[in-house]
Amino acid sequence: MREKYVLEYSSAVVDEPVIYTLVKRFDIKVNILRAEISSGQEGSMLVELEGESERLAESREYLASVSVTLTPIARSLSVREEDCVHCGSCTGVCFSGCLSMTTPEWALAVDREKCIACGLCVKACPFGLISLKFGE
Repeated sequence: MREKYVLEYSSAVVDEPVIYTLVKRFDIKVNILRAEISSGQEGSMLVELEGESERLAESREYLASVSVTLTPIARSLSVREEDCVHCGSCTGVCFSGCLSMTTPEWALAVDREKCIACGLCVKACPFGLISLKFGE
């Protein structure tokens, strides 16, 4: 089973070997897709976690116990679809395939599971209808 999360952590957690623990103790494969650390040592990581469902559940509990906040990537991306004019600007920069145009109606389609939190769509939307919770 694979799951994508945005992990957010404070400076108190920086010295904790969180990723190492996920790999060694919980037998979780971790793919770090993106990471940002601020000058105060807080940070965010977009990760894909892979493992057995029970082990993934245990790893989520561990992360919560060391004060790492997990946000599923599906909840990280916000698109105000009701205000969208379906111009396609965001789809032109979305190389992961998260945002696409359906045919024949030419409407915006959003597949949040494909999102890699690159943020290009946020900048591309001329109406500011897209936001992304990553590295805020």
